[in-house]
Amino acid sequence: MKTSTKDKIQGSFHEMKGTIKEAVGKVTSDRNLKAEGKAEKRAGKVQQRIGDAKEVVANLKGKLAGLRKTG
Repeated sequence: MKTSTKDKIQGSFHEMKGTIKEAVGKVTSDRNLKAEGKAEKRAGKVQQRIGDAKEVVANLKGKLAGLRKTG
């Protein structure tokens, strides 16, 4: 599995986990858990974007390699 795909999957998992923690924190009036959930959700979004960036770079590398062969 490509590292970009792993980052996207792990990011989605952390985002979902953060959403759950945030909701539980709201229901139980636990500020710390709510804040922890928000932070984990943001970290998951960042990790997904890192996966997107890795994918773009890999695609560009492939296109450049193709141009070098034809040029």
